[in-house]
Amino acid sequence: MEMSVPILIISILLFFVLFFGIGFLLNMILRMSWVMAFIYPIVFLLIVDNLEMTQYIFQPLHSLTHVGNQVLSLKLADIVILSSGFIGALCSGIAIRTLRSKGYRMF
Repeated sequence: MEMSVPILIISILLFFVLFFGIGFLLNMILRMSWVMAFIYPIVFLLIVDNLEMTQYIFQPLHSLTHVGNQVLSLKLADIVILSSGFIGALCSGIAIRTLRSKGYRMF
């Protein structure tokens, strides 16, 4: 099934804003500038793969092979959408760093 251009653009914006907002809030609460950038790969696995997280511990070879196949089978639109979420997480870290360097103590 092909994705139309308006749906792709809206999805990119939604993922960027969603992960920017979540990252901004987590950075503000936990006082760690890059927390969402480190959590995003786990979120990526949860979105892409349908395995339970315990299988990565108990059956690492099988689960990593499976997730590798899942990632390789992603379409370009899915990769762009998921990448925009990661860019949003990185931008939230940059925004927090900038606010802290400008003297805003709340952040």
